Amino acid sequence: MADELTYIDPDRANFDRFKALPRDTPIHMLNLIRFKPLATYPAGHDLADKALTGAEAYREYMLAIRPVLERAGGRMAWAGTFECVVTGPAEWPWDETFVMSYPDAAAFIGMVKDPDYAPVVVHRQAAVADSRLVRFNPPRNGEGDRP
Repeated sequence: MADELTYIDPDRANFDRFKALPRDTPIHMLNLIRFKPLATYPAGHDLADKALTGAEAYREYMLAIRPVLERAGGRMAWAGTFECVVTGPAEWPWDETFVMSYPDAAAFIGMVKDPDYAPVVVHRQAAVADSRLVRFNPPRNGEGDRP
């Protein structure tokens, strides 16, 4: 694991690719999250000395981001609890798997630029050991089928 690449925040090249796609269409964002055993808050943060687990710090993030998400029009489209892999390796490295829905990519970009986002995202950064955030074009009819 020590030599394996991990991802917490988007890098510039990936975010530039995201921004180059249409901004005026609905999007779904697949979130795959693996937690740190213990959260690592920056020195001086109110929770730095609380010895929260990564899962506990992520719960803090999900509670704190709610108003920012609401302003952006974001909502949870799907979340599930892992049970087993049917096709592929038996190991599933993700602790959380969910899909967020946004009215359009501009709303997502607005969310991450919201001044209230920076003090909230610190919980996510403290909690997450590795993650993937993947943009998808959602089904047009809302039922999972493409026309």
